[in-house]
Amino acid sequence: MSLYALSSDRKEPIYIQIANHLEGEISRNFQAGDNLPSEGELAARFGVNRHTLRRAIDELVNKGLVERRHGRGVFVLEGHLNYHLGAGTRFTETLSAKGHATTSRIVRMQRIIPSERVTERLSLPAGTPVFWIETLRTVDGKPLCVISHFLDADRFPALATDYQEGSLHKFLRETYGCELRRSESFITAILPQGDDARLLEMPASRPVLRVKSINIDERDGRPVEYAISRLRGDGVELNVNL
Repeated sequence: MSLYALSSDRKEPIYIQIANHLEGEISRNFQAGDNLPSEGELAARFGVNRHTLRRAIDELVNKGLVERRHGRGVFVLEGHLNYHLGAGTRFTETLSAKGHATTSRIVRMQRIIPSERVTERLSLPAGTPVFWIETLRTVDGKPLCVISHFLDADRFPALATDYQEGSLHKFLRETYGCELRRSESFITAILPQGDDARLLEMPASRPVLRVKSINIDERDGRPVEYAISRLRGDGVELNVNL
């Protein structure tokens, strides 16, 4: 017999009722990284067969609350970080204001001749050199996103020597008086590419949220930065301000 008030007369299927019970238990009694009881134990507790129990766990997996690890069981995931995406969003400032500890380190920096697409996004003549900067951002000690920044190398020469870490936008503001504003963003769910999965410490089979953005100088409306961010899909919820 089930130890919980499951009912076949309710509108929700039994597996949904179980999923709702477990979701409440996870929020009250479990921490990220904790292992849930085995499927056999849970099936016995709810008085259902394992097929029904697996469907309930599937619901929690689809919500991003837990993940199955082959041969090890079901584990509770970190809660999603709510990240506001607006015209004036600044990664470091926004999350620090919410009490989160953030870091930003340079993975690589190169002066390159960009692709035609990057040139178009920055409204630059063909062949204009740009700085390509890859940064890894962490929140509370855990990787959250990798960002590819493309900026006019001739306009911001100090990037090569003076920018070492921290907020890139703050550096541009303090060094060049350049206040950036997001003019547009395009969001796509994709699988990690290159070394993104390694940097983000996530399975290559899990999606990332790719956000392509153009940031302009508020003083004259000129495109200053083309940024391609890849955020852990299992770690962030984007709040888009329309």
